[in-house]
Amino acid sequence: MSETKKIFSHKPQINISVPSTGRMWLICGCAFACILQSSLGDGGSSLIIALTALSTAILTEFLLTSRTSRGAKIKDGSAAATAMILAMLLPNQLSPVYVIFGTVFAITVVKYSFGGLGANWLNPALGGWLFIRFSWPQAFKNALGEGSSITDMVITGDLSVFDNSVTEFFNSSIFSLTEVQLPSGYIDLLFYNGPGIISDRGIFALLVGTIVITAIGINRGWIPLLFLSIYGFLIRMSGDPMMFWNGDLLYGIFSGGTIAAAFILSAEPASSAKLKPGIILAVMLGAILSWFFRYKCMEYSGCFVAIALVNCITPIIRLLEEKIFLSRKTSSKFKENLV
Repeated sequence: MSETKKIFSHKPQINISVPSTGRMWLICGCAFACILQSSLGDGGSSLIIALTALSTAILTEFLLTSRTSRGAKIKDGSAAATAMILAMLLPNQLSPVYVIFGTVFAITVVKYSFGGLGANWLNPALGGWLFIRFSWPQAFKNALGEGSSITDMVITGDLSVFDNSVTEFFNSSIFSLTEVQLPSGYIDLLFYNGPGIISDRGIFALLVGTIVITAIGINRGWIPLLFLSIYGFLIRMSGDPMMFWNGDLLYGIFSGGTIAAAFILSAEPASSAKLKPGIILAVMLGAILSWFFRYKCMEYSGCFVAIALVNCITPIIRLLEEKIFLSRKTSSKFKENLV
């Protein structure tokens, strides 16, 4: 039993090939690429949000830590990663004042009130996002803008020449071999420049970044695959009720912060379960709730709400892991020793 307690009291970077510090800075790089793509189309507003979050996070961590450990704490990259992830989850037109409040809440309340890096029960960036989203809902909604989705662009025919050209090229070459046609609008979705969540506006750079961090091994690659498989299946099943299997899969995955949720938030080890059965349960639950909040409750960023909720019940999942899987494993080893 003492071995079981020792396992669960250990800091949570387990089964990850890159040390915590390297992991944090690589995630910062991935998030910064996304933010940079978004900022190219909004006059730098996305970059201002990111720099505001970054400077606030570092200053807050500096004030909360002791004089002897300040340098090491800032160098570990956790404050920077929290700031960059939080910036990705926010609308690009949000006032920096709200960003400051959300970042302070993320570092002070979510991260340090529970003991710092590795002891937090909720992803700090998600905590900051929830604080802004539900403290100032009207400001958040206004920052997203009206009629800013790719669906509205398709309906009105407001598509770029680039989208039409690339779509026509793929349909006349690659997709012609399979008798499948790519609808218009999805190329613009990868380079969307209207008001919206920064992770959606920088989705192309984010996709490239997630491929890099998955290839390097800073997260478990099967986690986002499982999340997207379940989430995508539910989207396809919940399209037009008069037709079967026709939900808009591409739009569902490439919008609403889904890629950030799958590759960064759901794969984050500190606030997740520790054993594979528990992780699978948490990811499945996160994917189902993501679909429910977005498509049934009409919350555009439903993935973020869903993963935050799963983070909240993760202690229960860890308790089940300890009682069922670890106790069973310990019991079998004890019987082997008797033999």
